Amino acid sequence: MTNFRLLFTLLLLLFLIYVQIGDVSAKPFTGTYGINYGRLADNIPSPKDVVRLLKAAKLKNVRIYDFDHNVLNAFRGSGLDLVIGLPNERVKDLSSSADTAYTWVKENVQNYIKDTNIVGIAVGNEVLGGGDLDLQTALFGAIQNIYNATQRLKLSGVQITTAHSQAVFSNSYPPSSCIFKEEVAQNMKKILDLFKEMGSPFCLNAYPFLAYMGSPDKIDINYALFNPTDGIYDEKWKLHYDNMLDAQIDAAYAALEDAGFNKMEVIVTETGWASRGDPNEAAATFENARTYNYNLKKRLAKRKGTPRRPKSMLKAYIFALFNEKDKPGPTSERNFGLYKPDGTITYDIGFPALKSSSSVSSHLSIKGLRSQGWHWSYISVLTACASALFLFLRL
Repeated sequence: MTNFRLLFTLLLLLFLIYVQIGDVSAKPFTGTYGINYGRLADNIPSPKDVVRLLKAAKLKNVRIYDFDHNVLNAFRGSGLDLVIGLPNERVKDLSSSADTAYTWVKENVQNYIKDTNIVGIAVGNEVLGGGDLDLQTALFGAIQNIYNATQRLKLSGVQITTAHSQAVFSNSYPPSSCIFKEEVAQNMKKILDLFKEMGSPFCLNAYPFLAYMGSPDKIDINYALFNPTDGIYDEKWKLHYDNMLDAQIDAAYAALEDAGFNKMEVIVTETGWASRGDPNEAAATFENARTYNYNLKKRLAKRKGTPRRPKSMLKAYIFALFNEKDKPGPTSERNFGLYKPDGTITYDIGFPALKSSSSVSSHLSIKGLRSQGWHWSYISVLTACASALFLFLRL
């Protein structure tokens, strides 16, 4: 019995250590597909129901735009990877005080990270290129203070980023001609230097929908929707583009190369297509939204890069999970959701609708373990441990 207890203890320790290592080394982005979970509405499902929906849809990579503790608690033990946001209105506070940034990280990241897979912090959203010059200047300090706080708290697995709109670019057509606008170049350079040190990617909110809406007479809508088209040819790079999203991403790579950051990865933090709009938003239709998001899903499933960076697998967070009725602006802004507020699908691209909690089985199975965040590698180790124990008992 002594040998049996010793072997069992060793196998159990091996499994637990492996799980711990797996948690610590989790990547900020698993696979290629993610979702933005916006909550500017009072009629959408509760955070706990949203977690059920995300798991049923197998949407592991999730971004939120704040650090709401109700959401962080709902994601506890879910196995979903969460990027939380520092809203723009808090950027100046955390930029001006390292102590405030440290307290913020401690209360909203360290206190939750053990049970909630917080893999990233997005500091502000589309700050550079916006109208608040003081906010643009403050962004670097906020990023630096938050990064230093994560280092002090030994949260090395949390990636620090900030997302940019295409307003930071100049001359983005053809892609090879793109550079950063002169008015953002100084602040951008400081941030990119810091990102290079941290190993962070360049995060881009890329919307072929908005580009097409701005020039419908010059852009083939099939090019924007990933439909078959002649596309464009970039003479300088000798590259062909059959869809606009790839061209937008490679334009970002061109700007990074021009600024001296040839090895920085570009991740798409927002992209989508509105399913409804105002009378002057004719492209915002259910059919176009379904076509864009269905074709985008297929594009990401290919796990390939862009023409300029073919070996760098494209990763994108879709905007958005729900239609959000309280978003300001034109009607299109409130109709980017893959889901309606009641949890039913806006259009069918292969995701399930939200089921009532009473219909969810509590049966524990290998499939169930995986849906709760258990990776197959963990299950494999558990199986191996069980097999070794079985063989030992047969001796």
